[in-house]
Amino acid sequence: MKKKFEIINPDLNLSPMTGMTREHYIDCAKYLLERAFTHVTSINQHLSFPTVPGKTYPQPNAPEWRYRAADFEALERTFTLAGPLIHIDPETSINGINLRDYYALHFYRAFTPGNPNSIPFPEELPDSNYQFTCEFGGLFKTLLLMPDTIWSQYTEEQKNEMVTTISKWGHHRTTQNNWRIFNITTLSFLKKHGYEIDDELLKSHLLWIASYHSGNGWYLEQTYNYYSISLFIVYTTIWNRTFGDEYYPEISEIIERSAQKLMESLPSFFGRDGYINMWSRSICYRTWVSGAFPVAFLLKNPNLIDPGWARRLCSGSLLQFVTREEFYYNEIPSLGFYGQREYMVQNYSCAGSPFLMFLPFICLALPENSPFWTAKENDGFWESLGNDSKKVILNNPGLVLVNHGKNGTSEIIPGKVYYDDPNYSKLSYNTHFPWEDHNPDGGTAMEYSFRSLDPRDVRGDDVNFYLTGLTVDNDALQNQKFTISQSMLYNGVIDNVLYRQAIMRKPPNNGVGYIIDLAEITIPGGVIRVDRTRLAFEYEITLGHYGLPHLDGKNAVVDQFEENGRKMITATIPGRSLALISYSGWDQLESLVHSNHNAEADESTVIFARKKRLDKNPPMELLITVMLHKMNDSAWSLEELNPIKDIEIMEVTTNYSTLGAIITLSDNSKFKIDFQEIDGRRSC
Repeated sequence: MKKKFEIINPDLNLSPMTGMTREHYIDCAKYLLERAFTHVTSINQHLSFPTVPGKTYPQPNAPEWRYRAADFEALERTFTLAGPLIHIDPETSINGINLRDYYALHFYRAFTPGNPNSIPFPEELPDSNYQFTCEFGGLFKTLLLMPDTIWSQYTEEQKNEMVTTISKWGHHRTTQNNWRIFNITTLSFLKKHGYEIDDELLKSHLLWIASYHSGNGWYLEQTYNYYSISLFIVYTTIWNRTFGDEYYPEISEIIERSAQKLMESLPSFFGRDGYINMWSRSICYRTWVSGAFPVAFLLKNPNLIDPGWARRLCSGSLLQFVTREEFYYNEIPSLGFYGQREYMVQNYSCAGSPFLMFLPFICLALPENSPFWTAKENDGFWESLGNDSKKVILNNPGLVLVNHGKNGTSEIIPGKVYYDDPNYSKLSYNTHFPWEDHNPDGGTAMEYSFRSLDPRDVRGDDVNFYLTGLTVDNDALQNQKFTISQSMLYNGVIDNVLYRQAIMRKPPNNGVGYIIDLAEITIPGGVIRVDRTRLAFEYEITLGHYGLPHLDGKNAVVDQFEENGRKMITATIPGRSLALISYSGWDQLESLVHSNHNAEADESTVIFARKKRLDKNPPMELLITVMLHKMNDSAWSLEELNPIKDIEIMEVTTNYSTLGAIITLSDNSKFKIDFQEIDGRRSC
């Protein structure tokens, strides 16, 4: 078997960017299932993937139901591929096994007691939330859209046997926000097919879900993340068209309006070539957000996204992964991003979890004459962007999206982050420079890293410290490692300058003494940072650029030099390069080689700035830094490395705020950095 997916006979007339057509989607789905079904020897063997060592489940000595959950997850999530194939051709076979017969048999066995892979009833387990609920939601989302796949194959007696289990889990306890969608699709499927449900419970879940809509098409999900697109938009739009419009038209309209609003900004999350940005949790799901592209053509207004651009981005995101050999582990998508990376995944995932990334294959439920399939590929706004950078401001979720025409990369800049987690808390996320894990020794990629050098180690654990001098529970040894921001606050965009705040230690006890106020000016291929430190005691901080993976065992080439008072450091690998320029406030620029932090390689290089202040009462300072990236092998020109023409630092601004600046760029455009009332403009 081929080690990666390859497009045979690409159609460069219809799809000049990717060559992908509807037939290639079918080929890709079959290829992925052929590799998955190497773990199945006959139609009677239930699907079970090898357990992956590490933090994922099931752990050794886990209860039997955890193994049942992992197998059920493998069955349901591979149906994300199998369902669409069965829908377009019920006779589709993989490795000699008819898919419709296989999935009909094994879902029946899963939902009826006494079989090797049957799942327990909720009352047989301690009262809690379980993975089974999630997988029921995924299955019945697919069956709402494509009921002809397997449900029609069962006799009425078989259906009644299965409904007992389905109903118990559909009515069982769920967790907050997005999980309610799983109960909604399960209960709605039952009701649509004539089975009795608790209608008030279904309505309650629906009202809860609608309450989380925050604006700009986004929903609150712990902190804002891709679940807002993949579950709150993709799952619920399918629910709208197959159930909600008929039974709950008012709630359906809430969902419809939010989905239509999301389409305004959706393409800006992707690189020009369709690359997905590695951001937020559950990154092993990768392309599941691309499911929003075919869903766009299920909306009441199907003209919100150019269909040729939608298919181009959807196809590009899939090809980002399926065409890489390292993407596969045990013949199935790996638990990581590009390859198997233990430090990239969560403990609620199992070997079969990544198959949710194939949510975009719901496109095969669209008719062959859908514009999604018939329109010629194009590059949308990228075609007229040139070397400029386009910025989309989503104030409600606190996200800024930047599309760099110069490089074809896209960035997500988050502003409302409640905790320290590299999935969320980085200063920026780039489609072509995936994030690195935190390095407690400093130099963390795309983060301000902080460590206290205060010999008292005033962390605020002892609320009475300032009055008593007692350092109860304050262990100075904890100060030896760097930490990242504890939360990120969004303060808005004023005069084309983005303002945020990185809270390096949280209130209430000492949070106001550990703030870095962030101000950012977008420039082609990068950003100018004018950040204000409000760090009360002795400290050390670093500011890292994106990480560069060491591909094929080759280290990044690092160069460092100074000119006219500014310090510069660059790092280069084939096809990619970074530059970090310090204009003011930093002591030095450095580089580090990290092991087991990067998404693409076991080793990586990070270039970063460092400063240390040992005053007992250090002053506020402005840190003026330029961070650039490029996607070619050209050398950095002196013009590129000096985008700032003039810097005027003001102790008191014209708005009577302290420590701001006027930045004049090389093209003579001016930006005023003014932190006026920034604390009063916080939102999170």
